[in-house]
Amino acid sequence: MSVTATPDAFAPRPLAGRRAVITGGTTGIGRAIALKLAGEGVHVFICGHNDRHLQDALAAIREVGEGDGIMIDLADPDNVGWLFSQAREKLGGYDVAVVNAAVAAGGLTDMDEEALRYVIALNFTAYLLSTHAAANDMIAAGAAEAGDIVLIGSMSAHVLGPSSTVYAGIKYGIQGFAKALRRELGGKGIRVALVEPGKTASAMQEPDIPPEKQRAMIADEEMLAADDIADSVRYILTQPTRAVVQQLTITPRRQEE
Repeated sequence: MSVTATPDAFAPRPLAGRRAVITGGTTGIGRAIALKLAGEGVHVFICGHNDRHLQDALAAIREVGEGDGIMIDLADPDNVGWLFSQAREKLGGYDVAVVNAAVAAGGLTDMDEEALRYVIALNFTAYLLSTHAAANDMIAAGAAEAGDIVLIGSMSAHVLGPSSTVYAGIKYGIQGFAKALRRELGGKGIRVALVEPGKTASAMQEPDIPPEKQRAMIADEEMLAADDIADSVRYILTQPTRAVVQQLTITPRRQEE
C-alpha cells in the first residue's frame, strides 16, 4: 500500500518563531550558527566567556534578528544549570539547543593536569550537562512539534591522530553519546543530531594557523568557513519532524585526512 503525504508534509520546517540556546555562540562556528538562525527569525540566546566577544556577537545578531546572551564559563558545572535557566526566562522556553562550546587540546602528555581537567570539564562534562538541561526543559515544555538538540562534534573523532589524543578521545565519546541519545529521546519528542566538521577556520586554529593563512586555505578549499557549518545546522533544523539527520560529517574538498 502506498502512502501519499499532503503537500505541506514535504515542505521544509520553518525556522521563524523558533527559539534556540547556543553554547559558545560568541565566536567561530557558534557565532555563525547564531547569526544564521537569527537571520531566519529564530530568537537566539548565546553564551561565551569573553565579554567583548559576547557584546560584538550580540550587536551582529541584533542587526539581523533577535538575540540575547550572557558571559559564563561552562567548565564550572554549577554554571550550566544557571545558563539554561536564564535562557528559559529570556526566551520564554526554547525548542532548539546547539551544544558547541569547546576549546582546543593537545596530546595527553603535552598537557599539565590543570589544563587537562579544564578541557574535560568544558568539552565533555559541560556537553552532557547542557544536553541534560535542554532535554529536561523540552520534555517539561511538551512542545507540539519536535525539539532539536544539535551536538557539534569533530572529524577528529575519525582521524584519531597522536597529537590530538585528548580532543579526539572526547569527540569520539560525544559521537557514541549522540547515537545513544537519539534512541533515548526520539520517543520523547526530541530529535538529536551530530555535526562533525573537518578543519574549520576559527580562533581555535590559532596560533598554529594565523587568520590570514586560514583565509587562504578557505580560498584553496583546504579549510571550511564557519558559515559552512551554520548551513548544515540550518539544514538539520528545517527537515520535517518525521526525519532525523543523525550524523552529518562535513569536510573541505581538499582536506587530506
